[in-house]
Amino acid sequence: MKKQLLILLLAALLPCGISAKKKAKVQQTDREYWTALAYHMARPVLENMAKGELQKNMLTEFSPSFDNRNRKVVYMECFGRLMAGIAPWLSLPDDDTPEGRQRRQLRDWALASYRNAVDPSSPDYLCWGVSGQNLVDAAYIAESFLRAYDSLWMPLDETTKQRYIKEFTALRKIDPPYTNWLLFSSTIESFMAKAGAPYDEFRVNTACRKVEEWYVGDGWYADGPTFAFDYYSSYVFHAMYLETLQAMTDAKANTRIDYPKYWDRALKRAQKYAIVLERFISPEGTFPVIGRSTPYRMAAMQPLALMAWYEKLPKDLSNGQVRAALTQVLHRMFDTQNNYNEKGYLTIGFCGHQPETADWYTNNGSLYMTSLAFMPLGLPATAPFWTDAPQPWTQVKAWGGMPFPKDHHWSDDIKTKDKW
Repeated sequence: MKKQLLILLLAALLPCGISAKKKAKVQQTDREYWTALAYHMARPVLENMAKGELQKNMLTEFSPSFDNRNRKVVYMECFGRLMAGIAPWLSLPDDDTPEGRQRRQLRDWALASYRNAVDPSSPDYLCWGVSGQNLVDAAYIAESFLRAYDSLWMPLDETTKQRYIKEFTALRKIDPPYTNWLLFSSTIESFMAKAGAPYDEFRVNTACRKVEEWYVGDGWYADGPTFAFDYYSSYVFHAMYLETLQAMTDAKANTRIDYPKYWDRALKRAQKYAIVLERFISPEGTFPVIGRSTPYRMAAMQPLALMAWYEKLPKDLSNGQVRAALTQVLHRMFDTQNNYNEKGYLTIGFCGHQPETADWYTNNGSLYMTSLAFMPLGLPATAPFWTDAPQPWTQVKAWGGMPFPKDHHWSDDIKTKDKW
């Protein structure tokens, strides 16, 4: 009798349970949250630039201490840096999901924007050759082509391609500072090698040799001869060094440098640095604010995002913990703070509008470096990074009394020498 009553009770409750589930609000997935952020950030830039109206409509902002460089660099910085961040996402094949439709729209706008950027008759022709700053942001444009070669470079018409080759070549007149800027030259030149255009081997190999000299250990590079405790290993070194080496390998360039072997060593350094970055993320989703260029926001996490996109996370970092950690940082930074102006463009600041954080070279185009954290969107929605269950990251484990892995020194175990 009791068994029959229990069955009847369960039968009575079951429809209510089903009905409750139907009425419950559908929880946004981490990927849906990331794509919403990326689309919100990219749309004002690309929708306007596709129509040749970015320079007309963008609400710009400059550092209170901005130097005397041409202020039109803001548009090149905005476009180049944004595209470097979302290029992996736009490289995914089309589909008819809501995300797929947004992605296809952004890609169409991006391809039109690429054309306008080098068309002298377009109102959004970028300020090529007016400032040394052009070398920096031309490198981010080249980087976007490297990250989505088949989706963003190959579909361009031949006239547009030749215009890019011409503009990139003209930048050789710029003598880069003895810092991370050497990698801006190498990124452009290695892209040209991959694209089958004439390239400057000396600029590529000099950058590689200096980066090797400036490696200080445990994933950190000095930004020039003197080490500074900042995020330039994140903003520039790891990604552009790996991409330079990979592009030269793809181009089958035969020089003194063994690019594949250098790449293997650079990858291990990036993996170690990814461990450092993951350990920087607090249980609350904050990370240390150090060094210059802090308004680049999430760009500090670029190597961690890059390793996730490459599917090369080190063994101590699971997909679930990295996704959970980065998602928590995105929520902490973007959910409640005022990071956008009234026209939808990023404002100067780290977590909100904080103009005093700007350096003398900062404008709100510079800030689109934050999109570099979106690279895991270049993985399909079925990839383990997106489907694995969220896991506690290191600081959650450490401060929550849970076991967590030790963190010891990593040594370079791959030795290289000139091929001849």
